[in-house]
Amino acid sequence: MTVLDIPELALVALVGISGSGKSTFAGRHFTPSQVLSSDAFRAMVADDENDQSASAEAFDALHYVAGKRLRAGRLTVVDATNLQPHARAALIRLAREHDVLPVAIVLDVPEDLAWARTEARSDRTFGRQVLGRMSRDLRRSYAQLAREGFRKVHVLRGVDEIEAAEIHYERLFNDRRELTGPFDIVGDVHGCRAELETLLTRLGWRLHHDDAGRAVDATHPSGRTAVFVGDLVDRGPDSPGVLRLVRGMVTAGHALCVAGNHEQKLLRKLRGRNVKVAHGLAETLAQLDAEPTEFTAEVATFVDGLISHYVLDGGRLVVAHAGLKEEYQGRASGRVRAFALYGETTGETDEYGLPVRYPWAREYRGSAMVVYGHTPTPEPDWVNNTICIDTGCVFGGRLTALRYPERELVSVPAEREWYAPVRPLTAAPARPDEVLELTDVTGRRHVEHAYGSLTVPAENAAAALEVMSRFAVDPRRLVWLPPTMAPCSTSTLDGYLEHPAEAFADYRAAGVDRVVCEEKHMGSRAVVLVCREPDGGPFGPGGGVVHTRTGRPFFGDPLDTELLARVRAAVTAAGLWDELATDWLLLDCELLPWSAKAAGLIREQYAGVGAAGRAGLPAALAALDSAIGRGLDVTDLRDRTARRLHDVSAYTAAYRAYVGPTDGLRGVRLAPFAVLAGAKASYGDRDHGWHLAFADRLCAADPEFFTPTRRRVVELSDTESVREATDWWLTLTGAGGEGMVVKPYAGPAARGERGSLLQPGIKCRGREYLRIIYGPEYTEPEQLAALRRRSLGRKRGLALREHALGLAALDALVEGAPLWRRHELVFAILACESEPVDPRL
Repeated sequence: MTVLDIPELALVALVGISGSGKSTFAGRHFTPSQVLSSDAFRAMVADDENDQSASAEAFDALHYVAGKRLRAGRLTVVDATNLQPHARAALIRLAREHDVLPVAIVLDVPEDLAWARTEARSDRTFGRQVLGRMSRDLRRSYAQLAREGFRKVHVLRGVDEIEAAEIHYERLFNDRRELTGPFDIVGDVHGCRAELETLLTRLGWRLHHDDAGRAVDATHPSGRTAVFVGDLVDRGPDSPGVLRLVRGMVTAGHALCVAGNHEQKLLRKLRGRNVKVAHGLAETLAQLDAEPTEFTAEVATFVDGLISHYVLDGGRLVVAHAGLKEEYQGRASGRVRAFALYGETTGETDEYGLPVRYPWAREYRGSAMVVYGHTPTPEPDWVNNTICIDTGCVFGGRLTALRYPERELVSVPAEREWYAPVRPLTAAPARPDEVLELTDVTGRRHVEHAYGSLTVPAENAAAALEVMSRFAVDPRRLVWLPPTMAPCSTSTLDGYLEHPAEAFADYRAAGVDRVVCEEKHMGSRAVVLVCREPDGGPFGPGGGVVHTRTGRPFFGDPLDTELLARVRAAVTAAGLWDELATDWLLLDCELLPWSAKAAGLIREQYAGVGAAGRAGLPAALAALDSAIGRGLDVTDLRDRTARRLHDVSAYTAAYRAYVGPTDGLRGVRLAPFAVLAGAKASYGDRDHGWHLAFADRLCAADPEFFTPTRRRVVELSDTESVREATDWWLTLTGAGGEGMVVKPYAGPAARGERGSLLQPGIKCRGREYLRIIYGPEYTEPEQLAALRRRSLGRKRGLALREHALGLAALDALVEGAPLWRRHELVFAILACESEPVDPRL
């Protein structure tokens, strides 16, 4: 048996004369979809697979399809003679364009056998001399295939070898998807051995030393794996010590390491190549001169074995020295290696004479997290699911590691500045913190944050940009947007679409044992950012902002300014500024009545329906009564019309309950129910009892303007507690209330048994209120049956994604993150709002 090793992703060229059995071989070893036959493509373009005049068009189509397959990461086999250098050159170019390895499999059978097979086929009409020319071309090809660029060449001589051949697929060296970690990914060390040992110790690693007391290995009691992003050498005081430790860890299977550009330059020097001794190489060479020659030889072998990048954890993590574009991940070519080692430059130089690097991370949209180094930065920062962890230890900065999957950054300071940087490590970033760029939010984007990640489709980003650019408040003051809220599971109780039993069951299934049921105010969501000083604060002049759930100014001035003054006075009277040690607060509220903000919506969307029903249905009912008086059998229609009139009257009463007279702020009430953040902390980790207690203090400070949120705390394992809350809901909704919101008592950032975020709130709306949402006659049995088939999965997923983004935005705000980073998160919430979800849910 002859085993042919082929990369899992490759362009395979079958090489052989006509009649050598290439198609039979391809059919035996590859799936039909993997094989692209020149004969089949000639038939596609000319209806005759033997029409040689169609070969140019056929190969053009074949190469196009092959390119599509390779771009998608699929093994592709080209079944053609491939005897001419120009034909093979086109395949080599195709493989290089898509950064895959080209492989040749040569089928060499005796010419007499090939001719006998050709004569047996009625569709082959060429003469023996053609086959002879093919045989001569095949002989010439043997010596050329490797030189032309085929990375593997397998030659099968004779029928027996061809019949006995077996294909063995091998992974690329960079494919370590089976390794799931956890990992400790370490940034550029640059010869800082002492700092590396300190960092590993802080990460929980145990160092192992040789007889001379030198660290030669390290193990982690929890079985973690270290991953080094390259640039182990140069500039620092002990490159041999770093190499000795990292090489020992890699050899023992305790670490992985990718190649850095400084290792590559060192290797070329050690191999006798002519390189410029600069950028710290002189220091490394001097240090190696003090080591035994066999150690230097081992270093050369170790460095020579380092690969460009690793794909880890099922493809969710990529580690490369200078980063890696999505289309290069898991590929193998000189272009991929060059990008992984050096990145990409614009061709310009900065004021320090250094090359300006192309900001590939800003355009990155891949799902894999990319961790890299190469370009030192004062602070590591997430950009589109990528992070640079080179924090310039050798330049007097820090040595940093990223714990994966925890996403925790751990660093140790440099013992000193070992090498003076050309560009100061603390140089100002490329743009000020307060500058926003259109590229931050446009196009398809992958947003990473501490609570998870999500991809924002380009069309959703475009919709959000329309709202943000035309209607939203100043981005400096738009620090959070409330998530959408999913309803409880659909009730099967007679006459009900939503009921507390399902809301409690939903949280019980998520492992929650205690919830708070808050009265759901029927008004308009109002986010209030209020500063202690009316004319200043960290958010610019104005003393804060009041905006809607989509970021638009609430009333506009002067009413918003008056509302802020009222809130500011209450916060001051309640003593919250000093107690929370803050000069600003972010409050989540509901403004009442509904008509104060939505008068136009009520008139246009709801009042017209009620007015039409009240005008038309009594007349219809009178006509039907008259018809019955004349002996016509229209009793069923009359009863149905009477029910419709009753439903319309109930519908009108439902929305009128939320309409009230207002004049400016006269008649307006504000119901706060969460204190989201202040200057010192975000309060997502506080339980809802804490939040509501502060809300009650605001109500007590100004009872004419603030209205309290009634609530019940429910122990889900206590039948009596559940019954009392259900009765409370029935009383509340029976008196015209909208319903209630059920929340995990532990607070907004509460997590379930598996550690994932819980739904921040589940709304349970009253039977009569739902007439406003689903129409006057929704309680009719046939309509209710149809509505019970509603799907809640998309809405719930959307609520969780928006909630996680909101928590991340609050954390970023309190941590002092740049404006663009905070805005990216808030923008993503608004982009989620354009998801196609039933608005009635």
